[in-house]
Amino acid sequence: MSSKQLDDSKAGSGVGYDTSKLTDEELAIKAQEELNMEGEMQEASEVFNSLFSTRKPKDFSAGLSSATKSIGKGVLAGAVSLVAQPIAGAQQEGTKGFFKGLATGVASAVALPLTGVCVGAYQVARGAGNQKEANDASRQGMQWDTEKRAWIFYFLNKEKEEIEEWEMKKQQGKTASGGAAGGSLNEKKVKDREYYDLLGVSTNATPGEIKKAYYKEARKVHPDKCQNDPEAAQKFQTLGAAYQILSNEQTRESYDKNGKSENENADALVNAIDTTVFFNVMFGSTLVEPYIGELWIASIADFVMKDMANQDPAKMSESQMSDQFQDNLSGKGVDTEEAKMRQAKREVKIAIYLRDKIQSIMDGKVAEDDFAAMTQMEAFKIADGSFGTTFLTMIGFQLQVEAEEYIGFRNSIVDGYRAQAKKNVHATSNNFKITGAAIKAASAGRKVYKDVETAQAEMQKGENNDGKTKEQADTEQAMLAAQKLEDSLPAFLELAWAINARDISRTLKNACRRLFSDASVDMDKRLKRAYMIQILGKEFNVVGKMIAKGKNEDGPGTKEDIRARAEVAVMTTMAKAQGQEVNDEDMEEMIKRQKEMSSQLAASQKEPLKEAEPEAKS
Repeated sequence: MSSKQLDDSKAGSGVGYDTSKLTDEELAIKAQEELNMEGEMQEASEVFNSLFSTRKPKDFSAGLSSATKSIGKGVLAGAVSLVAQPIAGAQQEGTKGFFKGLATGVASAVALPLTGVCVGAYQVARGAGNQKEANDASRQGMQWDTEKRAWIFYFLNKEKEEIEEWEMKKQQGKTASGGAAGGSLNEKKVKDREYYDLLGVSTNATPGEIKKAYYKEARKVHPDKCQNDPEAAQKFQTLGAAYQILSNEQTRESYDKNGKSENENADALVNAIDTTVFFNVMFGSTLVEPYIGELWIASIADFVMKDMANQDPAKMSESQMSDQFQDNLSGKGVDTEEAKMRQAKREVKIAIYLRDKIQSIMDGKVAEDDFAAMTQMEAFKIADGSFGTTFLTMIGFQLQVEAEEYIGFRNSIVDGYRAQAKKNVHATSNNFKITGAAIKAASAGRKVYKDVETAQAEMQKGENNDGKTKEQADTEQAMLAAQKLEDSLPAFLELAWAINARDISRTLKNACRRLFSDASVDMDKRLKRAYMIQILGKEFNVVGKMIAKGKNEDGPGTKEDIRARAEVAVMTTMAKAQGQEVNDEDMEEMIKRQKEMSSQLAASQKEPLKEAEPEAKS
C-alpha cells in the first residue's frame, strides 16, 4: 500500500487509519511511529515543564515569582539556542548545516522568550485569581502544601504520627524483605549461610526467631554445662559471634551480601558507632541538641559509614571506592525519601520540644518573668560548655526573628516584612561565609597536596633520604602528610561551622513554622506561642553576646584545640559504642586535659628548635 493510499484511508475514516487494510508489516511500522511520536511529545512536555513553571501559584506574589522565572528561563534558553544551534549544525553538515542551525536558533531565540512571557502572564493571572483564597486561608490559619498545591490545616501531632507510621512500615519492609520466616522452602539467597546453620534458622528468620534460636543453642554449648568438652568455650564464642552479626540489621545485610568479613568484631563495632556522639563532642552540641537535633553533617557521616560498611572492598577498585565516597558526600547515594523524612522528624521533634517547654506559661502556671529568668539560667549553663556562646547567638537569633516575623505579619504587614528582610540578610551572610570558608578549605587542601607531592618527589629522587631505608622514608612521608593535614584543620573546621550555621538556621525556621501553624490550637494561642519563643530567643541571644565578649569562640580554635577535641570525640564515641557511659562533665574534663597535654607537647617540640637557632647562626 502506498503512502497516498494510507493518507486516503486516514482521511476516509475521519478518526484514524483503517487498520483492516494494513499488512502486518505496515501495522507494526505504524505502531512504532505512534510510539515514537508519543515519546517525542512526552520529552517535549518534560522540557517545557523544566523551562516554564505552570504549577498552581498560592497567591499573586507566587504567580509573579513564577512569571519572572519563566520569562528569565525563556530568554536564557533562547540565547543559548541562538549560539548552540549553528555550531551543532556546522559540525554535522558544514556550511549548509550552519545556516540551517542559524535559522533554527533565530526561531528559538524568538519563540522561547515569547512563550516565557505568555506563561508568565498566565501565572500572574492565576496568582491574582487565587489571592482571595489565600487571604481567607491565611486568616483561618491554614498552610500552603507545596506538594498538594492546596491550602490545608496543619497538625503537629498528626505529622509526628505519620513519620512514626512511615518508620514502622520501613522497618517491617526490611524485616520481611527475604520472604516468609521459619522453614520456608523459598529461602532468601545469601553469600554464606554458615551463621544461619550454626543457629539452626532459615535465612528468612526474623530478629525474634534468631534471638530465640541463639538462647536455645547457647545453653547446649555453654562452658559451665559442658565442662568435659574442651572445645565448648570456642563453640560458645563462635555461636556468640554468629548471633552478634545476625542480630544487627546492618551487619546481617552485609553478611548476606558479602559473606564473612575478615574482622567481624570490627564490623560490628562500626555499626554500633553513633556518629552523633562524635559530632556532639567535636562541636559541643550536647546541651543544645533539643534545640537543633542531629546536625546535617552527622547524618551524612552516619550514612557514609553505614554504606561503606555494607560494601565489599575486595570487589571494588580504588577508583570505584572513591566515586562511591564522593556520591555519598554529595548526597547522590542518599535515599531521597529517607533523608527527607529524617529531616522532617528532626524538625518535628524540635517543634514539640519548644511547644512542651512553653506549655507551662501557656497554661498560666508560670509567669513570663519567671520563664525569662529560667531561660537566662539555662543560657548561662549552655555558655559554660564548648562553643556555648556560638550556639546561643545562633539559636537565639533564629528563634527571635522567626517569632518576630510571625507576630509582625499578624499585627502589621510592615513589621512582618521588616523581620523577613532581617532574616534574609542573615541567610545571605551565612551563604557568603560558606563560600569564603569553602575557598579557604580548597586552598588549604591544594597546599597540603602540593607539599606532600613535593616531598614525595624529593624522596623518590633520594635528595633528602640521608641513607634512610625505604620503610623509614615512607614513615617520614606519612608523618609529614599528617602534619600538613593537621595544619589545615582550622580551615576545614571553619567550613564545617559555616555549614552547621546554615543547617541550624533552616531547621529552626521550619520547626518554628510547624509550631506557629499547628491547628490544634486557635490563632490567639499560636500568637502567644510566638511571643514566648521570642522571649526564649531574645534571652539566648543577649546572654550569648554578653559572655562572648570575654571569650574567644569566633572560630573552631587552634589546630591543637581541634586535635584534642577530635581525640576525645573518638574516645567517647568508641566508649559509648562499647556500652560505656560518658556524661557531659566527663567529656569537658577530658577535652581540658587533652588540650593541656597538647600544649605541653607543642611547647616541648619548640624548645629544641630555639636552642638550635643560635648554633645555626654561629
